[in-house]
Amino acid sequence: MSLVEERWVELAEIKDDLARRHWFPGTSGNLSIKVSDDPLTFLVTASGREKTKRTPDDFLLVDRVGQPLESTHLKASAETGIHCEVYRLSDAGCCLHVHTIDNNVISELYAEQGFITFQGQELIKAFGIWEQDGTITVPIVENYADLHHLTQEVAKVITSKSKAVLIRNHGITVWGKNAFEAKKHLEAFEFLFSYHVKMRLLSPLPVLATRQKVTI
Repeated sequence: MSLVEERWVELAEIKDDLARRHWFPGTSGNLSIKVSDDPLTFLVTASGREKTKRTPDDFLLVDRVGQPLESTHLKASAETGIHCEVYRLSDAGCCLHVHTIDNNVISELYAEQGFITFQGQELIKAFGIWEQDGTITVPIVENYADLHHLTQEVAKVITSKSKAVLIRNHGITVWGKNAFEAKKHLEAFEFLFSYHVKMRLLSPLPVLATRQKVTI
């Protein structure tokens, strides 16, 4: 099995798992996994594919600017440019983008602030943060219809410490050094989002007062 085939299977298994969680409503979402560093190549989801099924046309191999490396009838996801920037600006080996109700609600609640920071939660250990008072911050950018503009805005908030970015009322893009880490980060963020939304429903006033850091 070639390296491309190995990465294809690895990404397909993640897609299958996330699909079982219903994180790809209406064919939304896009995934990618790096194949090589120099030159940069990666597999990315084909546009408009049904992600609850596995087919030979689920992914295509693209270069550092998101252009297909082989003759194909497939079209790369419209948001492939965001994946290109993640790989350019970080040490990511895998990048996952999903739309869930919880991450959309969080992005709207904290859009004006421009970020949400979690502290005092066990799940932040998933990001390698073990300090007693450790924090994890997710920046939030506006959801521009112009995908080039959106890609530029996402690129502006990616730093060496970034693990993800929320797009307002759109979804979350998460990355990691490999597929295992990217999926772990996504699961941890979705847990934190879901927990916070539920706490807002149960005790809105105390949580609303904690604007800079969400400590629950």
